[in-house]
Amino acid sequence: MRDDADILEDGFLPWHRQQASDWLGARERFAHAWLIHGMAGIGKMRFAKAAAVSLLCEMPQQHLACGRCQACSWLRSGNHPDFRVLRPDALALAEGAVSEADDTPPADKARKSPSREIRVEQVRALESWVNTATHRGGVRVVLLYPAEAMNSVSANALLKLLEEPPPGTVFLLVADAPDRLLPTLASRCRRLPLAAPTAQESQQWLAQRGVKDAQDYLAAAGGAPLAAMRMYESGVSACPAWLEQWAQAFAQRRAQNAIPRLVDELEKQPATVWLDALQRAFADLMLVHSGCAVRYYPRLSESLATLAARLPAVAVAEAARWLASQQKIATHPLNPRLFIHSVLLRVTMIGV
Repeated sequence: MRDDADILEDGFLPWHRQQASDWLGARERFAHAWLIHGMAGIGKMRFAKAAAVSLLCEMPQQHLACGRCQACSWLRSGNHPDFRVLRPDALALAEGAVSEADDTPPADKARKSPSREIRVEQVRALESWVNTATHRGGVRVVLLYPAEAMNSVSANALLKLLEEPPPGTVFLLVADAPDRLLPTLASRCRRLPLAAPTAQESQQWLAQRGVKDAQDYLAAAGGAPLAAMRMYESGVSACPAWLEQWAQAFAQRRAQNAIPRLVDELEKQPATVWLDALQRAFADLMLVHSGCAVRYYPRLSESLATLAARLPAVAVAEAARWLASQQKIATHPLNPRLFIHSVLLRVTMIGV
């Protein structure tokens, strides 16, 4: 199976390298299945891919991949025979690959959109592979992500494999929210939590990659450096201009007058995007109410302080919960302009 050609690119991120070396150095106590989890956007996938390379490397240096042996060369070209990746077909296509375990007839493929779940056929295709000898006489590695993409059928199929672990096989499951996994499946894995880097480490890493206003982008991403990098590369502002306009107008008691102009602006964006930004602003407002510093949008600090002094904390919390409920219908509003107008009006009228 061919996988990402850039699987060796960058290897472990700086804030995970020491943990990786310590973890991989304890191979005599190594579990057959690991659940790698942590906050989204901190590099869990890079960690898992680099870990797979290090496990398969034939000449590891300080327990990490050498990048020069035959196994590393095969992984670089994406065709190591002792390595398999399980991920949703939609994600595989987005990453420039396709699922190996696909028995869907060609005529059906043309009519069906790529699955966003890890299908049971993909898991079952591992059964014969894990029960044969490894090609290089070492271990074989299965990388599965995101683990939350398994449905109940595929999760139970994987559980059967983990209950009777095949010799010489290591499963690496990556998850943002491990509590969403089938409990019996999670119990068969040893957990490996990855910590987020410090703000200083993240800002330094972003600055080295040319990110301007790294502090603001890191804040907007909730402290997740890779998410901040993606935001910067996409050309999105760390603090959307429309949100800054709305917060200032709201603080100055003229938000209702600004709504028509904001509707025209937000209509150009996916509802989930602007709604997420508004949710983050309300999370910051609740923090200010509690006497804490803002987390996502430092530029809004002055406006949010004015609002916190005026608005009841209960009303703010209720509005935040209501915004979260609106995400359920954000992808299919009957009338986008009406949806934007109703949301902005609803949150502007709190405390009135």
